[in-house]
Order: sequence, then C-alpha cells, then structure tokens
Amino acid sequence: MSVNDPLGDMLTRIRNALMRKRTSVTTPASTLRARVLDVLLEEGYIRGYTETTDDRGFKQYDIELKYYEGAPVISDIKRVSKPGRREYRKVRDLPLVQNGLGIAIISTPQGVMSDAAARAKNVGGEILCHVS
Repeated sequence: MSVNDPLGDMLTRIRNALMRKRTSVTTPASTLRARVLDVLLEEGYIRGYTETTDDRGFKQYDIELKYYEGAPVISDIKRVSKPGRREYRKVRDLPLVQNGLGIAIISTPQGVMSDAAARAKNVGGEILCHVS
C-alpha cells in the first residue's frame, strides 16, 4: 500500500495508539520520520524508538509512547504542512503552540528541529507539525 503522506501516516499511527492506550506503535522507516522522532525524543514526548525489520525485510521503527500518571504525554499531535499545501515561515513568524507549552517541528536548511531550536539558530523553514 502506498502512502501519499508518510509523515502524516506516522502521526496518525501515534495518535491512534495514544487513544487506545498502547505502549508502543510501529511505523515504516524513513529519514524524515527518524528526524521527527529524534525531536520528539529530545523534547520528552516519547520514551524512545528502535529500528527493526518486519517479516518481509522492510525496516520499521518501534516507537515507545510515554505516559504520565496514566495520561499520554502527547495530548495533541497535528500535521500542519501537507503535500497539497506546504506552509513555510520565516524565523520571526514561527508560531507558538499552546502559548509555548507545545512545540512546532520545523524542517529547516540546517535539519529538522523544534521551533525553539530554530529561533535559537535564527532559521525558518517548513512547519511539519504541532505537538502539545
């Protein structure tokens, strides 16, 4: 099955697993997905992820979801820039998610990073998703 929006597919898998109180979720591997998972890991939204191989030999990521007192740490995860409508912002126009309590994940010329890291490096880019 081909997926038109691989990142959107991963975010939906995470959202669905959180609604079902799953401890982990698997998703096919790609470089962009790995970079977004790195940002989620360093910001403390997931416990971690490992690269495995499925029974057909394709690489995939097993993502360990994080809960605090029975509630998921990620309360909302939403795709912003979609394949049909990309959304780019300059550094001064980067959004605050939940008044700074959440993060926006940005794809910049210097790599995929959180909005706070993009502001610190003074670089804008494509807003991939919002996480709170």
